[in-house]
Amino acid sequence: MLNRSLKILFLANGIFSFAGSMLGPLYAVFVEQFDKNILSVSLTWAAFLVSATVFTYMISLVGDRIREKEYLLMAGFMVRAVVWGGLIMIHSFSLLVIAQILLGLGEALGSPAFDSIFAEHLDRNKHVREFSDWKLIYNLTMAAGTVLGGLLAVKFGFNVLFLTMSLLAFVSLVIVWRQPRRVL
Repeated sequence: MLNRSLKILFLANGIFSFAGSMLGPLYAVFVEQFDKNILSVSLTWAAFLVSATVFTYMISLVGDRIREKEYLLMAGFMVRAVVWGGLIMIHSFSLLVIAQILLGLGEALGSPAFDSIFAEHLDRNKHVREFSDWKLIYNLTMAAGTVLGGLLAVKFGFNVLFLTMSLLAFVSLVIVWRQPRRVL
């Protein structure tokens, strides 16, 4: 049985991962609206990965000095929630690249913080079990999010999809924010 801290962390990040997976395989279809060149999809995704790398390095220089890592996690949720919601207003390839760079910042803030908090709350002699529990939750929520994202995009379009993703990221942020600091 998972301890309370991991349950809360898994709930918040599970909801967030679900939200992020909603766009996953649809991303190329979205980018096609701006530029039909397949290379454009690769370039915008590369902008995300490079910015996530640069920002992660920068966060690594100061992150351990931040006592309460949940603030980094919440900042990561916030940045990505705002950018996902802002995708509604993107109508050019260059703005999409900027959005991907900002998503890289959100990734750099949130992912190492999640891993750090997770590691702090692992139970002795249950590391493989608890990492496995997270991977089970993560994979299933990602699969469900991918399907729901496709359904939302087909039925209602990308704007509803982006608003839903943003709302779910804010829900994750609120779950973490409402916890007493001693829990996470």
